[in-house]
Amino acid sequence: MGVITCTDEYTSPIPPDRLFKALVLDAHNLVPNLMPQAVKSIDTLQGDGRAGSIKQFNFAEGSELKSVKNRVDQVDEENFVYGYTLIEGDALVMEKLEYVSYEVKFEAAEDGGSKNKMVSKYHTKGDFVLQEEDIKAGREKALGMYKVVEAYLLQNPDAYA
Repeated sequence: MGVITCTDEYTSPIPPDRLFKALVLDAHNLVPNLMPQAVKSIDTLQGDGRAGSIKQFNFAEGSELKSVKNRVDQVDEENFVYGYTLIEGDALVMEKLEYVSYEVKFEAAEDGGSKNKMVSKYHTKGDFVLQEEDIKAGREKALGMYKVVEAYLLQNPDAYA
């Protein structure tokens, strides 16, 4: 088994507490409403949304993916850190990846916005080599969701305040 680690950093004019509330704490409500063409629903299958919970993302009809399951590993509301592991679903190419773990951290920026960092660790099976274009495609989808939520928060300054 190998591990491929990728780190992405983004800046946003939105403060970290608002992004955390929207993208982490209330994503199950907000994301399907903002992106119904991509995400049909986000269901908590086990737990209360905190560490140990299992969440299932159900994608819209016609999507290349049907669903994925994530295990919540960490929810730190004080420091705006969220960790989760993709444990099951179409995205894993189950015969090639064991799992993918993520840690997202939202930090305050001097301009009142935020600096946001995501570390992704792809745990491969056997001698499988994950291609850069596969990683890039996943990152672009995650950034797309992030940008949709950010645009909503910019247009609705009282939301998640």
